[in-house]
Amino acid sequence: MSALRALYKGGLVLEEKAEDLGRVLGQTEEYKALRRATEGLREDQAVQQVLADAERLAQEIERVAQQGKEPTKEQVEKYDQALQSVQGNPVYQQMVAAQANFEKLMARINARIYEGIKKGAASPIITLG
Repeated sequence: MSALRALYKGGLVLEEKAEDLGRVLGQTEEYKALRRATEGLREDQAVQQVLADAERLAQEIERVAQQGKEPTKEQVEKYDQALQSVQGNPVYQQMVAAQANFEKLMARINARIYEGIKKGAASPIITLG
């Protein structure tokens, strides 16, 4: 097998293994919890309204800052209240917790992939499957 064919085959193997990893990740409890939390957040109209308000207030404050001015005390207080309202919401808290758990899982997976890369780089033997 030519070196070019081996590289091409190796690329296909990598893509297949990446797809397999994605499939397995999609079946983890961490991912399922993240999807449920994301859907819950999206469906909660009260949280969506507060998030929209917080975003609007943040844009106002940014616009004022770009003009070289300081935001008013009232603007800052309204923004802080909106953030506290969002952060205190159980639906939002569930989303944050689910996201953190999934990120921890991905960090562990990435660390294992990195370990595999180091071992592969140190090995003179090429394996493609």
